[in-house]
Amino acid sequence: MTIFYVFLAVYTILMITISLISRKKNETVDGFYMAGRAIPPWMSAFSYATAYFSAVMFIGHAGRNGFNYGISSLWIVFGNAFIGTWLAWKVLGIRTRTMTHRLNATTMPQFLEKRYNSKLLKYISALIIFVFLIPYAASVYKGLGFLFQTLLGFDSEPIELIKFGNNVILAMTGERIILVFMMLLTAFYLFVGGFKAASLADLIQGIIMVGGVVIMVLIVLTNSNVEGISGAISNLKNIDPGLAKVIYPGKEVPLISLVIMTSLGAWGLPQMVHKFYTIKDEKSVKTARRASTLFALLIAFGAYFTGAVGRLIIGNEKAVEYAVKANGVDQLDKIMPIVMNTALPKVAAALILVLVLAASMSTLAAIVIAASNTFTNDLIKLVGKHNMKEKNALLISKLSCVLFVVIAFILAITPNSILNLNALSWGVVSGGMLAPYLLGLYWKKATKISVYAGILSSILIVTIGVVKFGGISSAYMATISATAIIAPIFVIIIVSLFTKKYDDEHINHVFGIEKIN
Repeated sequence: MTIFYVFLAVYTILMITISLISRKKNETVDGFYMAGRAIPPWMSAFSYATAYFSAVMFIGHAGRNGFNYGISSLWIVFGNAFIGTWLAWKVLGIRTRTMTHRLNATTMPQFLEKRYNSKLLKYISALIIFVFLIPYAASVYKGLGFLFQTLLGFDSEPIELIKFGNNVILAMTGERIILVFMMLLTAFYLFVGGFKAASLADLIQGIIMVGGVVIMVLIVLTNSNVEGISGAISNLKNIDPGLAKVIYPGKEVPLISLVIMTSLGAWGLPQMVHKFYTIKDEKSVKTARRASTLFALLIAFGAYFTGAVGRLIIGNEKAVEYAVKANGVDQLDKIMPIVMNTALPKVAAALILVLVLAASMSTLAAIVIAASNTFTNDLIKLVGKHNMKEKNALLISKLSCVLFVVIAFILAITPNSILNLNALSWGVVSGGMLAPYLLGLYWKKATKISVYAGILSSILIVTIGVVKFGGISSAYMATISATAIIAPIFVIIIVSLFTKKYDDEHINHVFGIEKIN
């Protein structure tokens, strides 16, 4: 598909140019990670939304959940748009920006340390974030791999890249070559441009995503096997009446779990919360909230609707074949790439491929920035580097971005499904961070001991769930993660009622309450 390589070349030049333009903003660690806390509202909106949606959503969630739930998978769309986006900005946006400014916190672990007056809590949360965001980044790579493999026609035979005599020194499949390219491009534009480059890239990539999704939906709706929205519902009903119902009968719990995990779970992900730290001012929050919600609604609908009608486009029998597990892993992640390859003209397919690549680059960049920020500003001090020179700290920040990208790539080439890698990451990270963060912003009575208990409860839920239900390939992984996200809220509230409260001086400092004499 020559047109794809043309689009890819243009996209690559654009990303490199953005990096070089933004490099002057990165002379300090704060500039590298926060861009001076002056990101305009539209850029913040697109940065939030593009970090939300990636190949994980387009390939993993949309294809798999569209197959399993049909039209009822659209509940995830509304959850992502109105809970994960609109309500997140409404509840967390201004409060996060105001409180993190007051406490001079640039990472979630720093906020938790200062809110709960505990250095140990900072180190624990930083370790959780750095380690368990890796599966999320790996799931982004894996989603792209399936897409490249299908749309570009890569086979499993390795290509000999470096040869010395009769000995092959380096050989990779075409899919791996593209993923390595993506890894290098992401590492480059983050190393050179930092958060400013990532935010500017998000704005451009968001525009690409909007145009691509509109084209994809229009083509899918006019497909002869779909026949519009009403035709899609009718045709799905002929295959399985449950696929055309508002909620698929008997699958209420896993569907609700997915809505909770992918919507409320976003509130506890540091790469999402980071967008609230950096927005220009409080007035910008309202504009960013509206813009990112509309963006989320459009992108999520386009992906999940296409996934829901995937059976119609590629044929139900073919789709069912992908649900059969081989070596404990099914092939449902291949449905969306095959739908795109079947339904879309070559030019449109190439555009969608760049769309998903852009979405994935945005998400990957957001994850890497969050993990690297935590590593440099929180974990590095654990080994006694409190007074590190700014130049050295900046270099470590950049190198940690590169390291994180490489580790995620290595994990991505192992045999796990996209959705389960994603669920593991969200369950542990958001499960451990959401409750302390949310209650820390609003509830003055939350105690340090209760936060430790809340984090421990989320880890235990995920660990026991994974062990009991057959590993991260378990069909219950989304329910396990959703439980791990919700349960700590109640644990913290209950334990706080029976443990030592903070004194008024600390609470007044955290919440900006002036003492009246």
